[in-house]
Amino acid sequence: MVTRREFLTQSANGFGAMALTSMIVQAQEGRTHFPAKAKSVIFLYMDGGPSQVDTFDPKPLLTQYNGRNPGELFEVAPTQFNNNGTVMGSPWTFDKHGQSGMEISTLFPNIARHADDLAVVRSMTSKFPEHTSANYFLHTGHGLQGRPSMGAWVTYGLGSECEDLPGFIILNGGLIPPGGLDCFGSGFLPATFQGSVLRPTGNSLANVRPLEPTPELQKHKLDLLRQLDRQTLERFGENDALESAIANYELAFKMQGAVPEVCDISQETAQTQTMYGLDHEFGPTKTFGRECLMARRLVERGVRFIQLTCPNCGHDRWDQHANLKAGHTQNALAVDQPIAALLTDLKQRGLLDSTLIVWAGEFGRTPFAQGADGRDHNPFGFSIWMAGGGVRGGTVYGATDEWGYKAVENKCEMHDLHATMLYCLGLDHTRSTFRFSGRDMRLTDVHGRVLFDILT
Repeated sequence: MVTRREFLTQSANGFGAMALTSMIVQAQEGRTHFPAKAKSVIFLYMDGGPSQVDTFDPKPLLTQYNGRNPGELFEVAPTQFNNNGTVMGSPWTFDKHGQSGMEISTLFPNIARHADDLAVVRSMTSKFPEHTSANYFLHTGHGLQGRPSMGAWVTYGLGSECEDLPGFIILNGGLIPPGGLDCFGSGFLPATFQGSVLRPTGNSLANVRPLEPTPELQKHKLDLLRQLDRQTLERFGENDALESAIANYELAFKMQGAVPEVCDISQETAQTQTMYGLDHEFGPTKTFGRECLMARRLVERGVRFIQLTCPNCGHDRWDQHANLKAGHTQNALAVDQPIAALLTDLKQRGLLDSTLIVWAGEFGRTPFAQGADGRDHNPFGFSIWMAGGGVRGGTVYGATDEWGYKAVENKCEMHDLHATMLYCLGLDHTRSTFRFSGRDMRLTDVHGRVLFDILT
């Protein structure tokens, strides 16, 4: 039997992302722990923390007691800035939608039409009240940098069905989250599983077009790299950094053809582009619309995990410590039509049942004002939603108290969200492990429970 080391040292063809990815796909084929409902994930990351009481968790009591001192009504925990104002009713109203009668804010008139596709969790919590640690917790299941992200764990566990694009792609609309690129990293997993960042506009990836004047010259350069890499492996044996670098060379070569093609949305009909808001007068709507449209195109090509970041609306993401109404209005305008179009498009193409959609920020916001017209960070109870592969649409799970402040029914942690996402992909989160530093590591650490009540 040939060992992996012998294979590495004897191979005459070198390694690259395509060769390595092919090996990974073959190694992982059929290794789901049970039949999967979803084949891929689109994570709609709402950077900054949308307010649950202004989006998916209606609280009429806030309007009734608007302007009152919150300390007279309920116990107020310390906030990030401790600049607490009065109880603040939502500037938006909530209406019932779909056969489920799900209540959704008028901030999202387009998403609301998909109420019967959504499973809203109103009792999510976080362990961290500030952006960087909360972002690491959301993305990696741990509050410190250096751990593998969700996308890295998913591609490590399942590989990718795409041979000429990375299995984990971030479509960056202009804002890298607090915590930086570590939110998309592979941590202690092999580096080939880290996320690759593409831009939805302009030149989507630097240097994606060949610099060499002829294909022959480029081929000669790649042949030389393979020869040098092979000699290094023969001399030193296994080396994750080197193998991942080789993988990147080969993947980059494949991406020179694949990236321009997948980013060329001129292939889409005018009707489709209009549906996604690409002709919208508000620039951020166009940006996020391109992200959502590219996400659908990536799913069609077998990319396993796709994350979308928020466009820059000039209001510091969803992080409205002041001027909540203007900030949330602009952010909702940027994402509402594109997300609704994505849900519609996936359903029309028969892809929604095999694609898990997750909408989430790193925490929520307080039911009382920060200063006069903002809301501070609130990790004690907030809303996220899921749709698509394996999700029971038209479902509301959990609840916050009557003020929308703290989770009081079916309290959930990020570990529960991660466990549920893995379950939809056919993976048992307790068995999806990687041996590192003397113990079996996993995305959910020693926590997590699958939210079966929101699944089919």
